[in-house]
Amino acid sequence: MRDLHKKKPKVAPQNRLKKPPRPPVNFRGIFKKVARAGGIVLAGALVVVIAYQVNGVVSRTTFLRLERIEISPLTRLTRDEVIDMAGVKTGDGMLGLRLRRIGEMLAKNPWVEKVKVRRYFPNTLAIEITERKPVAIVNMGLLYYLDDQGNIFKPLTVGDRLDYPVVTGVTEDDMNRDPAGSKTALQGTIELMGMLGKGTVFRLEDVSEIHFDKGYGYTLFTARGGVPVRLGNGSHSEKLARLARIYGDLRAQLPSLQYIDLDYTDKIIVKKG
Repeated sequence: MRDLHKKKPKVAPQNRLKKPPRPPVNFRGIFKKVARAGGIVLAGALVVVIAYQVNGVVSRTTFLRLERIEISPLTRLTRDEVIDMAGVKTGDGMLGLRLRRIGEMLAKNPWVEKVKVRRYFPNTLAIEITERKPVAIVNMGLLYYLDDQGNIFKPLTVGDRLDYPVVTGVTEDDMNRDPAGSKTALQGTIELMGMLGKGTVFRLEDVSEIHFDKGYGYTLFTARGGVPVRLGNGSHSEKLARLARIYGDLRAQLPSLQYIDLDYTDKIIVKKG
């Protein structure tokens, strides 16, 4: 009789794969990579430190100190004002001059339209400034200068000249609500002043005020008597040419005139008081 309780011997499975042994950690290779990276970082740091030290030594040398400050000819600003705004002085290190920063500081002044700053080694700083040219005064409650490009750029302060034509009709509300339209109106004023500047009979000197109205257009006021000269919109050159033909005769009558209306294609209306 068979022994039913006899255990059968275990047979190892044939299809089970044995795991390969893990390779040993290459600590020497890792150490070399870390050492190489550390060397590169250290070398870079040394280069930066050396460059900084060299720059400091060079900037302290006598032959790289600022000795000359050249400034373009000025009309409104003074040399001392420009140097003060630039924040530079003789004796400063040439390498330490921040040209862009100097230009930004100078550009903050309302009289400065354009500025160029250059450095010429070993000891010269050149500042070239283009100043704004006021051609009129805009009355918007406060008085502002208007430049020859039609830009309002500076409120008038004590000591500013007042001998310019006054522009009215453009308000601060207009500038805020319709900046493009206001700019067009002011540029039209500049163009009109250019025509008057070329006149030989009725000239820019004969005008004290230029008024702009969105609906009607432009009206001039004579310096003598404050007589309105209505131009309207468009054809200003032709209208002023017609006025020039009779203005010599009208000049003596200005105190008794109510207005002169040029806003016609073929005639002039002169209203007497």
